[in-house]
Amino acid sequence: MCSQVRALAVSCVVAGAMSMASSLAAQSPPAAGPVLVAAQTIDLKSPDGIALKASYFSSDRPGPGLLLLHACNRDRSSWNGLATAAAARGFRVLALDYRGYGQSGGTKSDDPQQQQWIADREWPGDIDAAYAWLISQPGVDKTRMGAAGASCGVDQAVQLSRRHPEVRTVVLLSGGLTASGREFIRDSAWLPIFAAASQGDGGAVEATRWAMGWSRNPTNRFVEYQAAGHGTDMFAVEKELQPQVLAWLETHVRDAPATRPTPATAGGPTIVEQFWTTLNQPGGVERARQLYDEAKSRDKSVVLFPERETNLLGYALLRDDKAKDAVVVFQLNVEGYPRSANAYDSLSDGYLALGNKEEALKYAQKTLDVLDKDPDATPELKRLLREGAEKKIKELQAAGK
Repeated sequence: MCSQVRALAVSCVVAGAMSMASSLAAQSPPAAGPVLVAAQTIDLKSPDGIALKASYFSSDRPGPGLLLLHACNRDRSSWNGLATAAAARGFRVLALDYRGYGQSGGTKSDDPQQQQWIADREWPGDIDAAYAWLISQPGVDKTRMGAAGASCGVDQAVQLSRRHPEVRTVVLLSGGLTASGREFIRDSAWLPIFAAASQGDGGAVEATRWAMGWSRNPTNRFVEYQAAGHGTDMFAVEKELQPQVLAWLETHVRDAPATRPTPATAGGPTIVEQFWTTLNQPGGVERARQLYDEAKSRDKSVVLFPERETNLLGYALLRDDKAKDAVVVFQLNVEGYPRSANAYDSLSDGYLALGNKEEALKYAQKTLDVLDKDPDATPELKRLLREGAEKKIKELQAAGK
């Protein structure tokens, strides 16, 4: 299916979270911990004058700062449970509403491409304004900061650490990274990353695991769940996730050395980086195929590529009249994501461009076979895939008579 249609599925992944404002608020702080101060509502201004709202969670002792960035269909309250618990452990925590979300001013577009434009160009300034307020507060240790992001907040948290090297670690829930985010963590082996995602969440496990695969930090940790939901929703389902996140933040932020450590054992390019770089090189498709086979023979669970980006690459090759390479890329996607109806539909398109009508028909039919059981396709995507596959089948069968 065309890349525009696939984008519908990705936007629905972003929209898959549920609110959990009070899911873990009932946990009691440690008896010997600091005295909590009730969360304060903070008024901020974006660089272009938009009124922003945030919640500040403090305590009665100095401590590191922690900035929390919510998922795209939620607001800052989705972090209340973690923020309260982190403040009980000495963190000064700020949770921000993006412009157009929650109580912040500004507009939110219903068009995914326009909303992405806003996120790419406007959110960094908003987030930096929140960050500047946080580090300006009395008692905040400016040399040890942390950030956490859920869903569309994942890349924003990484980009924050790119702009502010005093951010010692990032916690990433159910989301992938842009190319610049992947390049940053690739080149920043000093940055330890904690990430979590759940199966049954629109490919979030694969997207998050693949993003993590670009980092060369040997201390990274990835936690995978089953049917735990999206982003901060996982806290309510998997009760051990919040304590794991808090322990991670304590180790890598609150109790970290005054100077940023450099991993002595950081290695060279990861297999994820090697594969993706090779796949995107002129003439590198066949070599990438070999790397994939070798990696899978060593570890069947390895995720070397994301479905959406690989799908886009396949269609780019078709546009460049490289149908043979496109078929190899689409075949890799089918092998990597065997439950995806979209992957089979794209492979059918590849064979059609190659002039192999028999294989094109075979994979158009396969699209329909797996469509109803595709765990990640939205109803709208399923409708479009069904219509497209049925049309191809009808035309190919008529041509074969």
